[in-house]
Amino acid sequence: MALLTLVLRLYPVIPPAHQPLSKTGAKSMDANQRLLDEALAEQRKENKKSVETLLADHARFHESGNSIRMTLKATDIEWLLQVLNDVHVGSWILLGSPQKELPLPVADDPRAPQIWALELARHFQSSLIDALNHGT
Repeated sequence: MALLTLVLRLYPVIPPAHQPLSKTGAKSMDANQRLLDEALAEQRKENKKSVETLLADHARFHESGNSIRMTLKATDIEWLLQVLNDVHVGSWILLGSPQKELPLPVADDPRAPQIWALELARHFQSSLIDALNHGT
C-alpha cells in the first residue's frame, strides 16, 4: 500500500506544456492551446483530488496475510489507469524518452526516482489490467 500511495502522490508528472495542440506553432492556435492547457490543468486537479479521496477511504483496502486487496468501482478504474499512465509516461519523459529499457538504478544514480516511478507505475498498471482480465 505504501508504494501505491507513493506512486499515486507523484501525480501529475507529465509537464503541462508537453501536449501541444499543434506542432506548427501557428499564432491562430494560441487561444485554443490555452483552452487545452486550462482543461488539462482542471482534469489534473480533479484526478489529484480523486487520488486523495481514494487513499483516504480505508474501507476500500482489505488486508489479508501479506497482501492488500483494493476494491474499485468501474469508473474508478479508468481514472486510476490514467493517473498511473501519467506517472509512467511522465517519468519516461523526464528520463529523456529513452528508446531502450533502463536497467534498475544503483543508489547514487540521480535518475533513480524517475526510473523507480516509471517501473512501479508500470507494475501497478499491469496488475490492475491483469485483475480486470481475470475478474479478481
